[in-house]
Amino acid sequence: MPAKKGMRGWGRLRQLPSGRWQAGYVGPDGVLYRPRSTFGAKMDAEGWLAHERRRIDLGVWAPPGAEPEQAEAPTLEAYAAQWLSERNLKPRTRALYRDLLRLHILPVLGDAELPAITPAAVRSWHAGLGTKTPTRNAHAYGLLHAILSTAVDDELLDVNPCRIRGASKTKRARTITLLTPAELDELAAAMPDRLRCSVLLAAWCGLRWGETSELRRKDVSADRAVLHVHRAVVYRNGQFIVSTPKTTAGRRDVAIPPHVAGLIAEHLDEHVSRGKESLLFPSERGGHMGDYEYRKAFKKAAASIGHDGLRVHDLRHVGAVLAAQAGATTAELMLRLGHTTPAMSIRYQHVAAGRDAQIAARMSVLSRKDSGV
Repeated sequence: MPAKKGMRGWGRLRQLPSGRWQAGYVGPDGVLYRPRSTFGAKMDAEGWLAHERRRIDLGVWAPPGAEPEQAEAPTLEAYAAQWLSERNLKPRTRALYRDLLRLHILPVLGDAELPAITPAAVRSWHAGLGTKTPTRNAHAYGLLHAILSTAVDDELLDVNPCRIRGASKTKRARTITLLTPAELDELAAAMPDRLRCSVLLAAWCGLRWGETSELRRKDVSADRAVLHVHRAVVYRNGQFIVSTPKTTAGRRDVAIPPHVAGLIAEHLDEHVSRGKESLLFPSERGGHMGDYEYRKAFKKAAASIGHDGLRVHDLRHVGAVLAAQAGATTAELMLRLGHTTPAMSIRYQHVAAGRDAQIAARMSVLSRKDSGV
């Protein structure tokens, strides 16, 4: 019985008359290589080929039988570049990782071959980051840990040298500024007319800036009762990139508090073009508004009401507190704000259809009480 040959994109597989499998491949040097023994199962032969191909891709391949030290290990910079290219990341996350590598990791560790990155080297690098940017330090450490974990999986390292307890976590150092409903109205009133509703929607509906700036006429329901938060926009490398929200849970429909719905209707009539794709809060030049342009107006308005340190993202925190005061449960808050949790079943604690609308209505009651209406 003739041997069966496997058709593959790379490498060669052949089943021998004995039923065992023989594998082989042409190496970078143009020579055909086979292992010293055959394999009892096809998947084992495929695994051997996959391992050899991976070593070629990483630049650490050496002819079978060569001494391990003859194979040059990749530097962290080279390996990190490949690690990044192999991941399906959102533009904002990819840009963050590149910045972390360029500014915080590679200047110290980039030229080191992977086996040379010891726990002591990691501790020395981490100590050199200083204490002024704890959040950025935690992100940099977490990224390095993830990259080197993959290196362990690729059998380039025996163990991960990142062993600093708690280094990937950080405590929030900044106190978040919260506003009362009356202060929120004052802030909105201090904004340019065309941007007043951006403050109200961001706060009362718990939006991120990227979600607010991508809102379009089609995202507001006909009765002005529901806001469809299905996209977000980020500015990277000189262009605006529209994608899905930050997390899967971020794609959501949020009930608009009734006292805001009327203001949204007025905004649509006075400041938004008629097309369904028209942005609710475009730049003065047209198209998406950059956060730098928005922050200029926002900071001026915040200062005018005595809150110089207020950030745009604080509006989202304000919305979370107001929803909680209106009686939203933890699960309902997660759904309203688009948060994710390790236990996704918590989503099913949203007890009944229409509950979010009830929360929104109660939020309007809070506004009327605070304003003395």
